[in-house]
Amino acid sequence: MGTWIGILIMTNIFLGFLFLVIPPSLPYSVDRGDEEFARINYPLAQAIYDSVLMTTPDSADVLWRLARVYVCVADVSPRDEKLDLYRQAEALAYRCIQADSMKSEGHTWRAAALGNIAMFEGGETRVKLCYLIKQELDRGISLNHADDVAYSIMGSFYMALGDVSWIERQLAAIFLGGLPEGGYDESEVAFKKAITIAPHVMRHHFELGGLYMVLDRYREALEEFQLVLALPVLLAVDERTQRSAAILIKDLNDE
Repeated sequence: MGTWIGILIMTNIFLGFLFLVIPPSLPYSVDRGDEEFARINYPLAQAIYDSVLMTTPDSADVLWRLARVYVCVADVSPRDEKLDLYRQAEALAYRCIQADSMKSEGHTWRAAALGNIAMFEGGETRVKLCYLIKQELDRGISLNHADDVAYSIMGSFYMALGDVSWIERQLAAIFLGGLPEGGYDESEVAFKKAITIAPHVMRHHFELGGLYMVLDRYREALEEFQLVLALPVLLAVDERTQRSAAILIKDLNDE
């Protein structure tokens, strides 16, 4: 009898937790998930998307949104938790592409996940991922020319290529088949395109400011970082981005 009482107590506690996460009156819809995502309530957004996915397991619209949630959660998670979350995001985005290869967001968020996964990998794997990331970004942009996220990631991709030295490029060419073409010029074009499409998104300005820092274009970098402080917080990572921008502004003003 005591065992059954214990099981009932634990069941009630578990059900109570679920009701805290997803209120019983909550409509399980993608739109409601989007509302919670916009509120930066990622656990509830994920729970809603998951509930929708239970009835429509091959929904590309739900799968890319779940991939986005996992990337956004990973961005603000401790380092030892990031890789697993990015891998889950990549798997969801890949499922989205399998369900509907014409869904641009699937390609874009797979590229976002792969770009972060690459930071945990060694040189050979990173080079291989470079081509896959570029392939996904090109595909996403070809399907949606107004995809500011894809252009922003493309800017970061080209900026990373610009950081590769001539010697590293030669070694990559000899042992790994080379690197994709592109560098700082292409990075600036991509970031500016992202800003043209979505001028209110913090990441685009912060990354462009970072590029200007690399290029010693400090006045332009300062302008971008100042814009970052004036923009609304749309993602959980944006608060950290604003703190970083404030530090960089102080450093630039002190010089």
